[in-house]
Amino acid sequence: MARFEVNGKSVQGVDLLRRRYWASRLDFWPFLALYALWLLLAVPALDFSDALIVLAALSAAHILAFLFTAWSVDFRAFVGYSKASLNNLSLVTVQVKDIRAANSCKVTPAKFSGSKEIVPLHIQRAVASSSTAGEPEEIYFDFRKQRFEYPQPTFQKLMKEQCMEPFFVFQVFCVGLWCLDEYWYYSLFTLFMLFLFESTMAKNRLKTLTELRRVKVDNQIVLTYRCGKWVKIPGTELLPGDIVSIGRSASGEDRSVPADMLLLAGSAIVNEAILTGESTPQWKVSIAGRGPEEMLSVKRDKNHILFGGTKILQHTADKSVNLRAPDGGCVAFVLRTGFETSQGKLMRTILFSTERGLEDPTRSRYKLFLSCSLIITSVIPPELPMELSIAVNTSLIALARRGIFCTEPFRIPFAGKVDICCFDKTGTLTSDDMEFQGVVTLEGEEELISDANKVPLRTQEVLSSCHALVFVDNKLVGDPLEKAAIKGIDWIYTSDEKAMSKKPGCQPVQIVHRYHFASHLKRMSVVVRIQDKFYAFIKGAPETIQERLVDVPAAYVETYKKYTRQGSRVLALAFKSLPEMPVSEARSLERDEVESGLTFAGFAVFNCPIRNDSATVLRELEQSSHDLVMITGDQALTACHVATQVHISSKPVLILTRMKTGGFEWISPDETDRAPYSADKVATLSDSHDLCINGDCFEMLQRTQAVLQVIPNVKVFARVAPEQKELILTTFKMVGRMTLMCGDGTNDVGALKQAHVGIALLNAEPAQKADSKSQSQSSKADKSGKLKKQKPANETSSQVAAPANSSAKASSSRHLTAAERQREKLQKMLDEMNDESDGRSAPIVKLGDASMASPFTAKHASVAPTLDIIRQGRSALVTTLQMFKILGLNCLATAYVLSVMYLDGVKLGDVQATISGVFTAAFFLFISHARPLQTLSAERPHPNIFSAYVLLSILGQFAMHMFFLITAVNEASKHMPEECIEPDSEFHPNLVNTVSYMVNMMIQVATFAVNYMGHPFNQSISENKPFKYALYGAVAFFTVITSDMFRDLNDYMKLEPLPEGMRGKLMLWALLMFCCCYVWERLLRWALPGKMPAWEKRQKQAVANLEKKHD
Repeated sequence: MARFEVNGKSVQGVDLLRRRYWASRLDFWPFLALYALWLLLAVPALDFSDALIVLAALSAAHILAFLFTAWSVDFRAFVGYSKASLNNLSLVTVQVKDIRAANSCKVTPAKFSGSKEIVPLHIQRAVASSSTAGEPEEIYFDFRKQRFEYPQPTFQKLMKEQCMEPFFVFQVFCVGLWCLDEYWYYSLFTLFMLFLFESTMAKNRLKTLTELRRVKVDNQIVLTYRCGKWVKIPGTELLPGDIVSIGRSASGEDRSVPADMLLLAGSAIVNEAILTGESTPQWKVSIAGRGPEEMLSVKRDKNHILFGGTKILQHTADKSVNLRAPDGGCVAFVLRTGFETSQGKLMRTILFSTERGLEDPTRSRYKLFLSCSLIITSVIPPELPMELSIAVNTSLIALARRGIFCTEPFRIPFAGKVDICCFDKTGTLTSDDMEFQGVVTLEGEEELISDANKVPLRTQEVLSSCHALVFVDNKLVGDPLEKAAIKGIDWIYTSDEKAMSKKPGCQPVQIVHRYHFASHLKRMSVVVRIQDKFYAFIKGAPETIQERLVDVPAAYVETYKKYTRQGSRVLALAFKSLPEMPVSEARSLERDEVESGLTFAGFAVFNCPIRNDSATVLRELEQSSHDLVMITGDQALTACHVATQVHISSKPVLILTRMKTGGFEWISPDETDRAPYSADKVATLSDSHDLCINGDCFEMLQRTQAVLQVIPNVKVFARVAPEQKELILTTFKMVGRMTLMCGDGTNDVGALKQAHVGIALLNAEPAQKADSKSQSQSSKADKSGKLKKQKPANETSSQVAAPANSSAKASSSRHLTAAERQREKLQKMLDEMNDESDGRSAPIVKLGDASMASPFTAKHASVAPTLDIIRQGRSALVTTLQMFKILGLNCLATAYVLSVMYLDGVKLGDVQATISGVFTAAFFLFISHARPLQTLSAERPHPNIFSAYVLLSILGQFAMHMFFLITAVNEASKHMPEECIEPDSEFHPNLVNTVSYMVNMMIQVATFAVNYMGHPFNQSISENKPFKYALYGAVAFFTVITSDMFRDLNDYMKLEPLPEGMRGKLMLWALLMFCCCYVWERLLRWALPGKMPAWEKRQKQAVANLEKKHD
């Protein structure tokens, strides 16, 4: 068999196959031979009933073989295809005569790229016009075309797929067995439940696929440069390597990008909310200024890449390049198309990530076979798939109603196991609304200059022009810090890229070229022209700018540390005079040349206020047995100050700092406390101090192989790059921590993906809303706080907007306020009806709600969703755990009744089994709808079912149940006549059957009541009213049938009257059984509570394994 290991992003491997003829298929001729043997050997030798049993077994095996070809691609390949044996086969050159032996291939996709498929192999000539025999041939296969084309399936087709699932077939088989034993009502009830559940699943899948069909590459015509000329082709036909023209349409409509593209010439403003949820438009610039020796990195160079599915708000073509687009668009190079784009990867995640005494000769063999099958199948109840999915679906719906969307539902129980919570600082724990405090110039004094009139002119020019702000639809959008700086110095910025002071006498600053901020450089710069002179203005991290200054002021380090210790954000400003040159030459200067030999212009100091609820939320997380960690790109002193305020840090802080001699030591923020650095002593030091390390220490930790020893003990990580954030999360996972990462959807994407639970806090309000809408909704936005981020933009843009125009719009909005309110109210009701559907199915995840950033997307300007997700995670985990316990106990009791007691002739009636099933289904439904408590408990749930607590709880309760059941049946046997009851006989009501049924149902009710996990995670039984009333109803029902109040009801259920003395005994024993089980369960919960994982042992083991590997 020829196996090709591709190891690509979409395809992992390919196996070449040849289709068998129908008569040679392995699911045909072997069974034909077996049927012939049955006819020749079994029929003459066996009784007719026994021969039928053998035939039924053969038929079942044949049906299973057929079903396995639908369930397993590997089995279908084994049965219906032969392995193509190819001679002289090489992965480099494939001879045509050899590969012709195959006509199909089995494609094994990469992870999160779908499931295996068998597809036909096509062979055609490479050159269609050639007819010579020696011409090469193309050999290819079609595997999931790389386009966003989803055929719309019908409900009937999806229902057929659901009914072909293995579990459904197994349950229908179980129903058939119950029917053979004449349990008609129970079988029909079970079958109805199965079809109801499967139809609901098919309906939800249909909704999801319908929603995903809307997300496709627009059928826009794209100008593409092929064969030396510009041609128009559909966006769906683009290929990697194409040169295209991309931009906003001439009609002014926003155009979506059809593929991931690298900008070669020009610049564009794009809205990436559909992928990241970030509402602030992103500025994309050409990669032309980069050196040819540099390697392209999608993570580092995202400022140069247009991602598929994003909207182009405006573009600027570069007219200086040789290759110009005829339509005036930007020139771009296609990197990835279809499912390989960022949008395609998110689609794949949504589609594929939810990853579900035998020797008695007088006994009837048919009845024996049926009884054994019923015992085995009763252990897996038909409602199992419904019960296990209800808990997760309930949590999904609750989160969606709070504006939290999930693309990977299997991660919800992980949230209940989280033991360490990591937070970004800027924009997550702190607000996006930056406050400009002033400037420190170090010219004779070190005090903060808050008065804009006293700030030196050169410093004002740097602040007003060194930024990445841009106008979109006459609105100034961009980093809130940069908008706060312009507002603070009383300057304005215009749409023609000029910065002007409101004060007379100042020259305007014209921006010529920008070098955008890069996280690995920690700085940005611009080339500007003031009158006829060129300057380079730079801003960045103080420690980065310090290395590039010609003359560093004496108080430089002391000053910026002073303000960072107070929690302020400090940016160093610098400038450089450039020689006279043409504008074209100024735009082509090397970045290193522009950003070297600088003159200090001052420190810009900003206050980044902590969000109102950050400290409260983190305090609750800390009190609920979670370790807290901060991971930020900000300065260490600022990070430590904020960490203290939000309860991440409670002990004295030590920062790992590089010494002038080249070594490292721990230094306190005020530099009064010092300790030598030693990787072996970090764990001991962390007991008395909270540790902080900078991003520049990671290289040393990796070089000395101390990552596993140091990182798990650190509380604050400062000045870390996005790649280092990933390393931190990976290290936590390696030592056995269950991680949660909360950050924004841009710089934290890698860390959010690495964490077990990644939460992207986004503000996805579109930045390009019409003015009338934004004005009519301004009052609501102020109350909800969702548009706080846009407030500075509106204030700044109001400086450019015409007063007459705004007043006219305001007056029109006053006339239309009542009508608009009514229209909005009606639209909101319609949206809720469309989106929420029945309120019980799992919500449909839409692009725009979901983010490629992380599994969880929360549209809140707060870290409060962290509590919601952990709360729902604990609830889902606890609910699933209690369901497994209840199922285990109920199935053990049912198996005992159907096996041991069946030998004594004890059977259940059809009506009895149906009523039992109805009560069980109702209990499971109500038990899963228990809401989590608002306050997180310090007690942790048990992380899995394989624990001492679960095992001891089930064994102890089962022992009490069996004692109660055996005692009650023995008591009933005393009142039975001395007669032999055949196990294979039809059901006849008797006293033992009546008592065993009553006891079995009492045990089931007690199991639900005892194992219900209420406080401290979910509502208690008294608070979960549907479950409470169901319990009361069950107790009342069984009291009625035990006391024989309504004889007609007992006759309908085929229950015999109990002797007078036995009724009281049965009720008393039931009460004692319940009390004993309740006390045993509460004792175990007290003695074996959920605990924080002992990650220190895992850390030591990981360090030891690493040392062995390097020895």
